[in-house]
Amino acid sequence: MWRSVASNALTLFIVLLVVAAGLLALGRERFSGPGPLTEAICVRVERGDSLSAVSRKLEEQGAVSDARIFRIGADYSDKAAGLKFGSYLVPPAASMSQVLDILTAGGQSTCGREVNYRIGVLTSEIILRELDAATNSFVEVAKFDPAVAEAPAAYTELAGEDDLRWRVTLAEGVTSWQVVESLKRAEFLEGEIAEVPPEGTLAPDSYEVTRGGDRAALLAEMAARQSRVLAELWETRSPEAPYETPEEALIMASIVEKETGIPEERPQVASVFVNRLAQGMRLQTDPTVIYGITKGEGALGRGLRQSELRRRTEYNTYVIDGLPPTPIANPGRLSIEAALNPADTDYVYFVADGSGGHAFGRTLEEHNRNVAAWRRIEAERGQTPPVGVQSD
Repeated sequence: MWRSVASNALTLFIVLLVVAAGLLALGRERFSGPGPLTEAICVRVERGDSLSAVSRKLEEQGAVSDARIFRIGADYSDKAAGLKFGSYLVPPAASMSQVLDILTAGGQSTCGREVNYRIGVLTSEIILRELDAATNSFVEVAKFDPAVAEAPAAYTELAGEDDLRWRVTLAEGVTSWQVVESLKRAEFLEGEIAEVPPEGTLAPDSYEVTRGGDRAALLAEMAARQSRVLAELWETRSPEAPYETPEEALIMASIVEKETGIPEERPQVASVFVNRLAQGMRLQTDPTVIYGITKGEGALGRGLRQSELRRRTEYNTYVIDGLPPTPIANPGRLSIEAALNPADTDYVYFVADGSGGHAFGRTLEEHNRNVAAWRRIEAERGQTPPVGVQSD
């Protein structure tokens, strides 16, 4: 009898082991296999959320098929206590294992809202955007220029969210004074700015910041990034580049930056100025004259007068020989690269061509034909031509 009971007990134990192993294999397969999502969603983890609360939320949002298996898998993976506060993008068909990795990886939120303060040459805008998870594209929620407008209600209501991402972006060609003045109006930053950084020393780029971040520290990061870019590109300069120091190249890059916004034109524009220097010609470029008037403190807002073109200043390249004493803006990487590696051309003139670009000329006769063509376009449009290198 006892032998029969023992045999039955052993059989039952084996059956239970087989069932448990099957359940474990099934659970592991469901934990690692493709999830139920048919499109991406945003999942938000609140501060202090427990694994149980998050797993229920994931099941309710359709990100996981079984909250219990998700919790067991998190415990088994030793990640149950590793949930990170924030909003996260969960892609279609993400497995429970992948979802767990996303929610415990740390770093900035990958979903939700972001504020980008774009500091431009003419205007600066604070833009609040929200990620549409289904299309993986941002939708604008609010936009305003803090120099001329109060923050809209949509911005003020959301600006206090803990997981809001913050960014400051500098446009190519912006001046150091414009950057400083714009940062002073950034209410989400703190700290005083002791002085305006030297012109040309700030890298036009996008910078991740935090609410309450220090303005001076951000400027220091911009300067350090520009210094690294200049040092890196200086090592790749053309042997024919006419500069004795990286600072001279930075001056030329700033002129190139202000003369054209078309990336592929920059090496050609740089070649014009390099060729002029080689031939002993003056640079004769309007942006330097304008900088001598404004000192980079905003746009001139009108055309140059003949008297201003004749007046001697250290930035009037119609009057002085060679380069002006400092950069006239903060040039971007592509303009620095163009200044250090200009195109191999015979061009010494250029003028607007009506398409947003420029027509280049090797001789004064060719340049005058290009100017006449632009004048006809100007007359048809009733516009004032943009600045450019003029004839001697």
